Amino acid sequence: MGAVTGWRRAILRFEAGLIRLVEIPAALLVLAEIIILFVGVVARYFLHLPIVWSDELASVMFIWLAMLGSVIALSRGDHMRMTAFVGMVPASWRPVLELLAVAAPLVFLCAVLHPAIEYAEDEMFVTLPAMDVPNTWKAAALPVGMALMAVVCVLKLVRTVHVPQLAAVILGLVALIALGVIASPMLKTIGNYNLVIFFVGLVAAAVFAGVPIAFSFGLSTVAYLTFTTNAPLVVVVGRMDEGMSHLILLSVPLFVFLGMLIEMTGMARAMVGFLASLLGHVRGGLSYVLIGAMYLVSGISGSKAADMAAVTPVLFPEMIKRGAKPGDLVALLAATGAQTETIPPSLVLITIGSVTGVSIAALFTGGMMPGIVLGIALCLLVRWRYRNEDLSGVKKATMKEILGALLIAAPAVALPFVIRGAVMEGVATATEVSTIGIIYSIVVGLVIYRQFNWARIMPMLTDTAALSGAILLIIGAATGMAWALTQSGFSQELARIMAGLPGGAATFMVVSIVAFIILGSVLEGIPAIVLFGPLLFPIARSMGIHEVHYAMVVILAMGVGLFAPPFGVGYYCATAIGGVNPDEGMKPIVGYMIALLIGLALVAAIPWISIGFLS
Repeated sequence: MGAVTGWRRAILRFEAGLIRLVEIPAALLVLAEIIILFVGVVARYFLHLPIVWSDELASVMFIWLAMLGSVIALSRGDHMRMTAFVGMVPASWRPVLELLAVAAPLVFLCAVLHPAIEYAEDEMFVTLPAMDVPNTWKAAALPVGMALMAVVCVLKLVRTVHVPQLAAVILGLVALIALGVIASPMLKTIGNYNLVIFFVGLVAAAVFAGVPIAFSFGLSTVAYLTFTTNAPLVVVVGRMDEGMSHLILLSVPLFVFLGMLIEMTGMARAMVGFLASLLGHVRGGLSYVLIGAMYLVSGISGSKAADMAAVTPVLFPEMIKRGAKPGDLVALLAATGAQTETIPPSLVLITIGSVTGVSIAALFTGGMMPGIVLGIALCLLVRWRYRNEDLSGVKKATMKEILGALLIAAPAVALPFVIRGAVMEGVATATEVSTIGIIYSIVVGLVIYRQFNWARIMPMLTDTAALSGAILLIIGAATGMAWALTQSGFSQELARIMAGLPGGAATFMVVSIVAFIILGSVLEGIPAIVLFGPLLFPIARSMGIHEVHYAMVVILAMGVGLFAPPFGVGYYCATAIGGVNPDEGMKPIVGYMIALLIGLALVAAIPWISIGFLS
């Protein structure tokens, strides 16, 4: 047994070395993207000498960043997955599902690896105009990333201690593939009923079994095309490349890194400290601070996990000291996560703009008021819940203390306005503006707050690559699935059904809210939008619903689903960050969810809230 242990230890060391070799270029790619885009902004806006090849180079590096980040995320187990069902099954079954979560992605990767190589070879005949090099330089990232992910999966499976369970998983997958091959002639005769089998049944089974969402989408798409059509799988690879290559999505890793900088430089702590000095002495005051702090921080980081991680360590200890129950705190934290989904520069806003063609600037402008409306709804509930709070031991901050806190927080509070001003004034695009925020934060951290840990930069760059890879692989896989759905005629059928609902636009809006609450709880916002945004936004437009108004309603509905237990992944993220048992927040979050639904109804019923400030 000792020899076996040593053998497994050697595999672990090999895997760690391999991932280290991937982490270094991935981190450097994040850094290079920041530098290239910022230099491009300076050259174009200030020197009036645009660099024609900067966007093209950034796009090439971006797909490599996405694929290498996906490898890191797979090694760390950071790919988004739903584990609620896994946690409910008997303990003896959990190793089987955990092995399935590794083996199922391996099946997908093996299926598309050769098509990915073919795709990269075909792109040799396409030339990137500005750089004058073959597009294979970019497309090669797909087979390289897939091969590395396959190696990681194999290493994870080989070193498992659950050999009988692994054998059962492998036999089960082989049996399913054999069943697909045998049933293929019959499946090709039943038309769009295959959509239910593969894109409802197979996706749901994989997601509930804990298979990462990106690979659940990819597997269902590959199985559908393989067993029911004659379409080559190289098409799926092409759609994945297209989905992950939108330059606007480059803002995903940049805003993720910016969120980490905000926390590291002490800017988030300064903002929260100022709000606490204003409201800390009123009943439920720190709950108002939590709502306001999430609103401010969400306008900076674009990542809900980063938002909650920045605010929680600052506020929770003081709130618990004042008698707040941990369950109520994580319930409110999760509710504020849903409330702030529309606040720019939200990653979901950027994704909607990327896949539907809606103006990013218009989405950024339209997202401010809906967040305020839902925030007011939460504040009213907080006021009622804390109407009898004992504040006898709480000291009201003096005007001098408030002004002192404002002076300290001013550079941090200014950041959201710097970012938005840069977009509105045309200094930078929605993709580039995050680099201005990054440079601003570095300067403020070094010069003003004197809080800048250089040793954390490399881990932050690596974490950025991993999180970005996990997000972007979902977008790529969902784009492939959306293409398959469109080719099947599903989109036209869905459009016909939705357009034919009695009650017109009002019914369509209600059905959309219900659908996206459900989708948000299962898929999270980004994959749901990539899958259904291109299908539903044209219908909304044909019914006379303003696309920005519809976007706000859809995002808030997904936010409610994302942070609502028992399936909402965001809720469990909030409890993990708060260090609270999920069961403790189940009861108090009901009231907050009702408040959010009331606010959502107001946003849906009154278009002005979303579009009143559009020029």
